[in-house]
Amino acid sequence: MGLPWRHPAALIATGFGAGLLPVGPGSWGSFAALIAAWFIVAHAGYAALAAAAAIAFALGWWASARVVEASGFKDPRFIVIDEIAAQWLLLLAAPLDGRWYAGAFLLFRLFDIAKPWPIRTVERRVAGGLGVMLDDVMAALYALLLLLIAGRALGVRP
Repeated sequence: MGLPWRHPAALIATGFGAGLLPVGPGSWGSFAALIAAWFIVAHAGYAALAAAAAIAFALGWWASARVVEASGFKDPRFIVIDEIAAQWLLLLAAPLDGRWYAGAFLLFRLFDIAKPWPIRTVERRVAGGLGVMLDDVMAALYALLLLLIAGRALGVRP
């Protein structure tokens, strides 16, 4: 990682350790984001989740930049704050319902892994902490569009 795991940038970038789990760190980071989002929305509402997503993006940009610089890797797999911020953005369009959260999780992971145009281009061309964060936010926007279409078709709103 290049930084001690207790360093604030390392803690934030790894989602307080979720990114250090051995298999599928991006999925673990996204899953941790679901649990935290449920708690945030249930106790403080969607405005608090929007604020948390914005804060996670800003702190994630900073932390990812530090970890990328220290590690020498462009986008290390153990950085999962990008998945957390993006998943929270996506969950702003989901009602507080396990089925919708599961759907949001699956859609986000699909687009995050497949990286359809222009996500892959952004991933390759934007360096540093911003690049780490931006491709996941774009994947969330693809998933968000499908979630909004499904919500409208089913008459469901968050």
